[in-house]
Amino acid sequence: MDPRLQGLLVGILFGIVLQRGRMCFNSAIRDVKMTKDNYLMKMALVAILVETIGFHLAAQLGWIKLNPKPLIPLAQIIGGFLFGMGMVLAGGCASGVTYRIGEGYITAFIAAVFYGITAAAVKGGPLSFVNNWLGKPITTTNNPGGLYGAKDGAVNLTVANLLNINPWIVAIIFAVILLIIVIVWKTTERKVSGLDWITGGIALGLVGTIGYISQKTYALGITGGWVNLFRTTTANINPTEPIPYNWEGMEVLGIIIGAFIAALLTKEFRLRAPKDPKTFVQVAIGGVLMGLGAGSAGGCNIGHILSGLPHLAISSIVFAVFAVLGNWFMVWYLFERR
Repeated sequence: MDPRLQGLLVGILFGIVLQRGRMCFNSAIRDVKMTKDNYLMKMALVAILVETIGFHLAAQLGWIKLNPKPLIPLAQIIGGFLFGMGMVLAGGCASGVTYRIGEGYITAFIAAVFYGITAAAVKGGPLSFVNNWLGKPITTTNNPGGLYGAKDGAVNLTVANLLNINPWIVAIIFAVILLIIVIVWKTTERKVSGLDWITGGIALGLVGTIGYISQKTYALGITGGWVNLFRTTTANINPTEPIPYNWEGMEVLGIIIGAFIAALLTKEFRLRAPKDPKTFVQVAIGGVLMGLGAGSAGGCNIGHILSGLPHLAISSIVFAVFAVLGNWFMVWYLFERR
C-alpha cells in the first residue's frame, strides 16, 4: 500500500480518537494547574504507557528501529517554552488545533496556518538560521540490544543508551511508574459523551504504535505534516519544482478528515467564530510561537510528548518539562496574576 495512503488512514483514525476523546495536550497541562482537573492528563499518561510497551515490542520484533528525537539542549529548552506559551494563546496544542479544524473552529484554522507557515520557515526556510544558533545534536554510539536506529554509528540519546543498559529495563520501570500514577491519582469526575480517559488513552496509544509500524521512521507527528502540506501545495504551483506529499502530511490531512467525520456523525460539527476580533490576533500569535518552538525543538507535543516520551528520549523529556513550564507561565500571565 502507498505510504501516503497509510498515513491518511492512520490520520483518520487519530482524528476520530482525538475528537471523541476531546484530547488536547494544552487542556491536559493547563487544567492540572488552573482547575486541578487531571482527566485529560490521565488519558495522556495511559497513551504514553501503551506506546512505551508498544514501541519497544515492535522494535524487539524487528518491525521498526527506535528513532528518538535528537538532543539539542538549547533547542528543546527554548523551543519547549515557546511552544508551551503558544498553545495557551492558540487555544490548543498542535493536535488540538488540527482536529478542531474538522469540528469547524475558525480560530483553530488560523492558529494552524500560522503554526505551519512559521514551522516551515524555521525548518529549512528563511528562519532556518535560528537552528544554526542553537547548536548540534549530542549523540552516543551506545546501542544496547540493537533496538535503536543509527546513522554512521551515532544514536540519539535516551535514558537507556545514555546508561548503556537494555531499553526494556527502562521501559518497564517507566511503564510501572505510569501505571502507579494512573491508579493512585484520583480521577477528576467529568461527564463524558465520547471516549473516557481509559478507553481514549488506550486508543491513542494503539494508534501511535500502528503509526510507528506504518511509517517505520517515527510514530505520530504534527509539525512535519503541516510543513509538508504547505511546502508541497505551494511548490507544486510551479511544476519545475515539485515536492511530493509524504506520510506525515497525509496523516495531518487525515486528522482533519477523521475529526470531521466523527463530529458530523455525533452532530458536533458547526462553524464557530469568536465575537471578539482580538481573539484572531491572539491565536495567530499563539500559532507563530508554536511554530517557532516546534520548528526549533524538532517536534511538538505529539512528536516529543506523545511519541517521544515512550522512547525515554532525553530530548523529549527536556521538551516536555519546558513545554509544561511555558504553558503554566502563560496560564498565570493570562488568567491568574490578578
